[in-house]
Amino acid sequence: MKFFRNPEIRLSLLWHLFLLLAALGTGTLFPSHARTLLALFSFLYIISHFRITWCRYRRLEQLSREIDHMLHSQVPIHFENYREGELSILENELSKMTLRLSEQAAALENDKKFLADSMADISHQIRSPLTSSNLILSLLMKPDLSAGRRKELLLELTQLLSRIDWLVESLLKMSKMDAGTIKLQQTAVNVETLICQAAEPLMIPMELREQTLTLKGDSQVQFTGDFSWSQEAILNILKNCMEHTPFGGCIKVSFSENTIFTEIIIEDNGDGFTPEDLPHLFERFYRGKNASLQSVGIGLALSRMIVLQQNGTLKAENRPEGGARFLIKFYRQHP
Repeated sequence: MKFFRNPEIRLSLLWHLFLLLAALGTGTLFPSHARTLLALFSFLYIISHFRITWCRYRRLEQLSREIDHMLHSQVPIHFENYREGELSILENELSKMTLRLSEQAAALENDKKFLADSMADISHQIRSPLTSSNLILSLLMKPDLSAGRRKELLLELTQLLSRIDWLVESLLKMSKMDAGTIKLQQTAVNVETLICQAAEPLMIPMELREQTLTLKGDSQVQFTGDFSWSQEAILNILKNCMEHTPFGGCIKVSFSENTIFTEIIIEDNGDGFTPEDLPHLFERFYRGKNASLQSVGIGLALSRMIVLQQNGTLKAENRPEGGARFLIKFYRQHP
C-alpha cells in the first residue's frame, strides 16, 4: 500500500508490533482471559492509531495535490478543510505562502503588460520623428531645392533630432529611477535659484511666445534634496505650462516654507485640464486632450517620480479663475 511506503509509518508499525509481542509475552503471567483482553485492546489500539494516521496522511496528500494544482493552474486552495490538529500551523504558513505567490504572479503579469505597452509606446514615439527625419533627408537630397526651403527643412530636422534626444534621455532617466540605481543627494536646495536655472532653457521659447514668468517668494526658502534632479522636475512642469499657455500669457511661480514642508506652486493662465485628464496626468505616455503634437506624455510622469523620491508630493488641479496649477511639497525629514 502507498501508506506503508512511508518510512515513518513502517517504523511506527514495527514499534507497535514489538509492543504487542511484549504485551503478549507479559500476559503469560496472567490468567488466560486477561491475556485475551490485553491482546484485544493492544490490537484495537494499533488499528485505531494507524486509522487516525492514515486519515491524517490522506489529508496531507490532498493538500499536496491542491498545492501542485495551485502552482500550475492557479486553482485556489480550500484551507477551511485543514483546521484541526497540528495541520493548523501548516495551513497558516501555506496560506501566507500561497497569498504571496498569488500577489507575485499578479504583479508579474501587470509588469509584463506594462512592459509590453511601454515598448509599444516607446517604439511609436521614436518611430514618428524618425519617419519624418527620413522624409526630410530625402527632400534635402533634391538638387533643385531652393536655399530658403532647404533652411526650413534643416530647422525642422534639428527640432526632430532634439525631440528624439530628449525622449531617449527621459526614458533613460525613468528606467534608472525604476531600477533604483540613482542615489539622490540630500543637500540644501535654494528654491529661487532652482526655479531660475530650471527655467533658463525655456527663456527663448517663452520670449518668442511673448510669455512672462514671474516669481514670488522669500529668496531664503529652501528644502533638502537633490538640486540637479529637482531642476529636471521643475523644468518639465514649466515646459508643460509654457506649451499650454496662450500667446502673451503668464506663468507664475510662488514658493514658501513652514515647519512641515516647503511648497512650490506653478500656475498658468491657459485652458487648464479636462476632468477626464486630471486622474491620468502623471501616468506614463498619457497624452491629454489638450496635449500638443510634440507631447509624448513622460515629462510629468518623470517629475512626479523625482518629487516622490525626495519625500515630496506633486498634485495638479485647475485654478478657479482658469488655467492649470501644480502644487509641489517637499516635506522636512526630521532626525
